[in-house]
Amino acid sequence: MEKRMNREEMYERTMQFSVRVVRMVKSMPRGIAEDVIAKQLTKSATSIGANYREACHGKSPADFVSKLKICEGEADETLYWLQLLVNTDVMKACKMQALIDEAREFVAMFTAGTKSLKFNS
Repeated sequence: MEKRMNREEMYERTMQFSVRVVRMVKSMPRGIAEDVIAKQLTKSATSIGANYREACHGKSPADFVSKLKICEGEADETLYWLQLLVNTDVMKACKMQALIDEAREFVAMFTAGTKSLKFNS
């Protein structure tokens, strides 16, 4: 059974994901379409960790759930942009797979977290 991450571990994991995405974006080819995707991807990927930190300081359980839903949406948007880079042949699938897998994991974690919290409240 997988160990549940604590707040600090999730802070670090989301930060490292953001760093990896920013580094990948810096290595991307430049062009009109690529620049638009790069900007959108950078915004959504870095928002995951920023919104998670904000959720952890929520004013109420409902505020926490609301902010976790934002994390879920940002993770799903990030997944979209990563997949678009592969589907448009801007980036090779083999170079993107680890980021795609992690974005999927974030979507799953935040989805499960919000469902569990709604069920328990």
